Amino acid sequence: MPPLVHVALELANQDRIYERSLFVITALKTLFLRISELSERPNWTPVMSHFWQDSDGNWWLKIFGKGRKLRDITVPNSFIDYLKRYRQFRGLSPLPSSGENHPIVEKIRGQGGMTSRQLIRIVQQVFDLAYDKMKEAEGEDNARKLREASSHWLRHTGASMEVERGRALKDLSEDLGHSSMATTDTIYVQTENRVRAESGKSRNVK
Repeated sequence: MPPLVHVALELANQDRIYERSLFVITALKTLFLRISELSERPNWTPVMSHFWQDSDGNWWLKIFGKGRKLRDITVPNSFIDYLKRYRQFRGLSPLPSSGENHPIVEKIRGQGGMTSRQLIRIVQQVFDLAYDKMKEAEGEDNARKLREASSHWLRHTGASMEVERGRALKDLSEDLGHSSMATTDTIYVQTENRVRAESGKSRNVK
């Protein structure tokens, strides 16, 4: 389990007030969301009924994304348990239903969804705690990437893991909301180069 998700899960297990943090972290990473796509905006509020299930039992999430475009992204089975957990924390039924207008991420105090700025604060708190834990366990050099990371890093990390496991670039591109598969290819060729560079470090001169 990636360190950031592990830290968020640990926090939520210790204090249920962090259930929202766990949900936000796993949603950004697993569903490849931009922070704005999870936030409330003047022209769009992400609500629970935007999670929907097709006739084959597959789960999807309707997103209003970059370029003011609607798209449906795949929701993996592994994420459903986190969705159920967060909904239980909020006193909702296990799974979303058609017409349900509860915000996907709700303020703990007050009503309505959360802004991008509020969501960034939630993510940053988990980043800071994960950094402290990783620094203590593995040293500053290994932990530095968490100090420098942003919420967008979660989206990139999740997508990079999909490339490594061999998912079709076309499917990944559609979930990411890229305008073309070439965009996805350009971004993740860099990821493949990093993997190649890492594997090449162990070569010997003699």
